[in-house]
Amino acid sequence: MTAADPKKKKKKRKKKESLEHKRNRILVALGIFAVVYALDELGALTIAFGEPGNIYASFVLFLVPFLIAGYDVLQKAFNNIRRGKAFDESFLMAVATIGAFAMVLFPDTDPHMAEGAAVMLFYQVGELFQAYAVGKSRKSISAMMDIAPDYANVEQTDGTLEQVFPDDIAVGTVIVVKPGERVPIDGIIVEGETQLDTAALTGESVPRPAKSGDDIISGCINMTGLIRVRTTKPFGESTVARVLELVENASEKKARTENFITRFARVYTPAVTGAAAVLALGGGLVTGAWSDWILRGLTFLVVSCPCALVISVPLSFFGGIGGASKLGVLIKGSNYLEALADVDTVVFDKTGTLTNGTFSVVAVHPEAGYTEQSLLEVAALAESFSDHPIAQSVRAAYLGEVDPKRVSDSANDAGHGVTATIDGKHVVVGNAKMLAAAGVEAPDCEVVGTILHVLADGAYAGHIVIADTVKADAEQTIRDLHAAGINRTVMLTGDREEVAASVAKQLGLDEFHAQLLPGDKVERVEALLAAESGKGKLAFVGDGINDAPVLTRADVGIAMGAMGSDAAIEAADVVLMDDKPSNISRAIRVARKTMSIVWQNIIFALGIKLLILVLAALGIANMWLAVFGDVGVAIIAILNAMRAMGVKNL
Repeated sequence: MTAADPKKKKKKRKKKESLEHKRNRILVALGIFAVVYALDELGALTIAFGEPGNIYASFVLFLVPFLIAGYDVLQKAFNNIRRGKAFDESFLMAVATIGAFAMVLFPDTDPHMAEGAAVMLFYQVGELFQAYAVGKSRKSISAMMDIAPDYANVEQTDGTLEQVFPDDIAVGTVIVVKPGERVPIDGIIVEGETQLDTAALTGESVPRPAKSGDDIISGCINMTGLIRVRTTKPFGESTVARVLELVENASEKKARTENFITRFARVYTPAVTGAAAVLALGGGLVTGAWSDWILRGLTFLVVSCPCALVISVPLSFFGGIGGASKLGVLIKGSNYLEALADVDTVVFDKTGTLTNGTFSVVAVHPEAGYTEQSLLEVAALAESFSDHPIAQSVRAAYLGEVDPKRVSDSANDAGHGVTATIDGKHVVVGNAKMLAAAGVEAPDCEVVGTILHVLADGAYAGHIVIADTVKADAEQTIRDLHAAGINRTVMLTGDREEVAASVAKQLGLDEFHAQLLPGDKVERVEALLAAESGKGKLAFVGDGINDAPVLTRADVGIAMGAMGSDAAIEAADVVLMDDKPSNISRAIRVARKTMSIVWQNIIFALGIKLLILVLAALGIANMWLAVFGDVGVAIIAILNAMRAMGVKNL
């Protein structure tokens, strides 16, 4: 089965041609409008048709570019009226422009067909500009959609490669990834070595080396050597599938500001339509100058169109999400981006977040006749059924071979340690609390690190010191957060007090809480949330499966995505694809810049519109000023919204 899908390509091409067709249609209409306007202003129509024939010729000629440019707007307005959803910008444009043409019925007033055609033309120019702006802001996000592989290579018995849909690949299948191809499914390299381009996922431009035995995530590009990969997940659960799901759902979760604008437009549009009708009818009845007051009402309608708000505000949020994705930060919706802008407290899990999570044994202190290797042997056997990084580091430090058959009755006491029976001896390997529960007092150790105490049949056999290394950019992360105005940086860890204190001092954290169980972390976050004041928000950053409850409870949950657990990524609101904590401060700056742009557009659009609405009601503003009040303001707001995509200097 091949994975080629020409229908998708055809669909994309058709969409692009549709946009080009609309652009060409508007350009043709603008050309015709310019010619007719020139003929009208130069008096050619008066010479050719006399008076009042020139008025009717102008009506017919301006009607041509009006219909070419605006037939779809008129059609949409008509369809919405039939469905009972009349009050939108299409309705306002249709009524205002048709009304401007209808002024030909009032011979005592100047003709306004040029203004009517111009309103529709420039409105469509604004819509076209919006389409290009949205297309540009989607580019960084839609680039994510291109990470979806079309096929996976499965080697046949005769050595040939068959292209198979990734969905049809079973877990454990060995697939072949050739140079230049995307890795279709998460797995482990079983043969070959290469360089991987992870830029589409993480934003990191430097290729990563990969060799046999290394984990590999889908969506990367294999740059140099042919590799064989044994899949570890079905396609639907692999990294690329999770990323695509996050991207596709991002636009569905709207910010409070977006929802406010949507609700505002629903009330605002019928309200200004009614106000325009009252202005035209009321003024006409009182003064008898119907043409003047109808024109004021039409001008009022043009200015009142809320397109600057309903376009620029969602576009700003979309641009912010797109800009963040360039940094390898996936924000699951504009509501989370809005919350991220208000964050003033950042809480970190330690292991795998601020530290690399790659533990290694740094000291072995045996007692009671044990040697370093015999103490490591007992601990390695006791930890033989655990996948915890600490257990893996103990097994790696033991030089001999671990035989699980020597172990029975193995049990894990979450957050404390393990117990097991090894060669008939009851063994306890754990922290000081576990030792105290067994009635033994743990000795002090000068070496800073995680200490595993070992008991064998109730006798103290010694302890092993394990240390984790701080991430290269962790210290800079805390400095950047403080510089960005974050009031409080907190670290939560299950590690010992001395280890936590050492890391907190090294990084410059405001506070830390150590020796916490998973449930304790939730309680600490609850207490920190209770201490929040005003509109301040709390963000929690974690990567482990035990962090999922805390990520859910925080105002903003941030998961370290590339190597983070599925549960953490599912629970989080923001995912850092490259596992670099330094991108947290950049994501916050993106969010704050986006919200600043959103409010700039809201204040600017409403302020200008309110001013011109007052001038229109007083009869000072003409239809040309109304065009600026609508289309001009919308274009300026769109240009401003596009700044949200710029993240180079953040």
